[in-house]
Amino acid sequence: MRFDVDVKTNILLGIFVGSIVTANLIGLKIADFGIFEASVGILVFPITFLVTDIIEEVHGREKAKEFVLVGFIVLIFVLLITSLAVVLPFADRSWVKEEEYTKIFGMSIRIFIASITAFVIAQIHDVWAFNFWKQKTKGRFLWLRNNLSTIVSQFLDTTLFMFIAFYGMSPNFTISYVFTLVIPYWLVKVLFAFFDTPFCYLGVRWLKRSG
Repeated sequence: MRFDVDVKTNILLGIFVGSIVTANLIGLKIADFGIFEASVGILVFPITFLVTDIIEEVHGREKAKEFVLVGFIVLIFVLLITSLAVVLPFADRSWVKEEEYTKIFGMSIRIFIASITAFVIAQIHDVWAFNFWKQKTKGRFLWLRNNLSTIVSQFLDTTLFMFIAFYGMSPNFTISYVFTLVIPYWLVKVLFAFFDTPFCYLGVRWLKRSG
């Protein structure tokens, strides 16, 4: 099946939105990856930065900002619908136990706000930084723009989320302690950023190619 550029762009938008929603739905689980432990959301969330970099390289800054806006609207929508689903009373014949359902989907408002805030600010920075380095490099060195913009943006995302979600939650969650949570997560995301560079080149080539 052959796709034109518009269809391919819509496919990337679907992947972008799907990655955001998936990361928030599965992110509560902390998995053992062997050499580190992290939220399983880390498997899909870096894809959002990869997609916006591909889109900005081909379509420009304004189109990438549209992706971020769509992602923000989707997160707000998911928050509202999930909150409504949790507060609606359970029927007697419901096959899912109320406490189990609420435990899974009843994510605290604070954590969801942290997720939305971190996502928007980090993505806006990523779009800006990618454009900044594109101008500085005169459109060359895609690998450099991809990594420099993503590395800083991932630091912003991780730091904002951790502090908004957990700082002051108990006396143990001091500034220094929260940073001990931030640094390992950020370093893992940096590693993912290095690995996704070939996919950035492949994505740009695929999006530019006709058919």
